[in-house]
Amino acid sequence: MKQVVVDTNVLISAILTPQGNANYIMQLISHNELQLIYSEDILAEYKRVLSYEKLGLSLETQSKTIEGVNKRGKLIKPEISTINFIHEDDRIFYDAAKESSATLITGNIKHYPTDSAIMTPANFLLMLKTNI
Repeated sequence: MKQVVVDTNVLISAILTPQGNANYIMQLISHNELQLIYSEDILAEYKRVLSYEKLGLSLETQSKTIEGVNKRGKLIKPEISTINFIHEDDRIFYDAAKESSATLITGNIKHYPTDSAIMTPANFLLMLKTNI
C-alpha cells in the first residue's frame, strides 16, 4: 500500500472542499487504499490548525478528524533533518515522509526542496491514475 504524509493545508482543504482533490485523497486513506503516515508533531500541528477560529470547524469535526488520523494512520518517530526550510513548520512533514519513504502531499510545494516524492494533490492523483 502506498504511504503518504499529508500537509495540514491538504487536510484542511479536504474538510472545506468536499469535492476537491484533497478530499478524494483523504477518502482513499479512510478506505485503506493509502497508508497515512504521521508523527506526534504532525498530530499536534493538525490539532492546532483545526482549532483556528477563522476556520469555523465544530469541535465534533475537529475530534472526528483527529480520531480518523489516529485510526487510519501509522505513527512514526522520524529523525530530524538539517536542511534549510522557508517555513520551519514544514520540516515535520518532510522528515516523516523521508523516514518512511512516503509521498508528501502539499498545496505549498514551493516551501519544500525539489523532490519527486513531494507532490500537490492534483499531481499525486494523476500519478496514481497513470500507475494503475
